[in-house]
Amino acid sequence: MPGFVIEYNRRNGDHRVTAFPGAEGHRDALMRRLELENERVDSNWEIASLNSDSLETVMKTHARYFEGRELLSA
Repeated sequence: MPGFVIEYNRRNGDHRVTAFPGAEGHRDALMRRLELENERVDSNWEIASLNSDSLETVMKTHARYFEGRELLSA
């Protein structure tokens, strides 16, 4: 199942989404989330990994992560 990593700034709503497609995408997303959490220096950034059939579904079920400005993926 595809996975998605969302980096979300709690203060201003900025966000960055990285998609991990394919059958193992959910595992890849989880591993990336753990890496990012280990590197995080600003506690205002929330990092989530979500599994879903599509980004459109994630945008509906977790709408608060998409209210601010979208940043380019690294």
